[in-house]
Amino acid sequence: MTEVGMRPGQPRMVLASASPRRAELLRQVGVTFRVAPMAIDESPRRGEAPDAYVRRMALEKAQAGWQATSGPPPVLGADTAVVLDGHIFGKPRDREDGVAMLAGLSGRRHRVYSAVALVAGSRAQVALSCSEVTLRRISVAEREAYWATGEPCDKAGGYAIQGLGAMFVARLQGSYSGVMGLPLYETTRLLREFGMDCLLARDGG
Repeated sequence: MTEVGMRPGQPRMVLASASPRRAELLRQVGVTFRVAPMAIDESPRRGEAPDAYVRRMALEKAQAGWQATSGPPPVLGADTAVVLDGHIFGKPRDREDGVAMLAGLSGRRHRVYSAVALVAGSRAQVALSCSEVTLRRISVAEREAYWATGEPCDKAGGYAIQGLGAMFVARLQGSYSGVMGLPLYETTRLLREFGMDCLLARDGG
């Protein structure tokens, strides 16, 4: 378990994720946290809607983190899914899968659902962000070259809006941080509800 320290008195919690992007976003808003990744079954249930799926995943990760750490800091779990025509695009299994994902998203508008959950004992709250992203047309050569960079290997939908994948994004309606993997508006709102105000903590308030 790795601790990412900020200044004394700032909000403290546990991040139930190994994602460097989520850690980066939490540091951006001044949260002190420990990293405790949780391995759970992330298979969608039959007939489960994409928004319900990411909410369930975020909550189950946070609950697993709470059971593993036993508090007292609250545990944050998060999950993100790229959705096209009702189909959930997770992380690519391999090159063929990743290139196929980009082919499907090429020139199309898709949704990105990102859920965040906070758990502390019997208390649990979940928030959801939904964004719409339109990618420009991506040629076969570009898909292959992008996969070869290694960037899309561990990204939902096979692209990273904060990296080279930004060159494919023609339009974004919604939360940039949500598409990255952790919607900061929803996250900081939940933290405030749990008594942790990131902005006030910066001033020692």
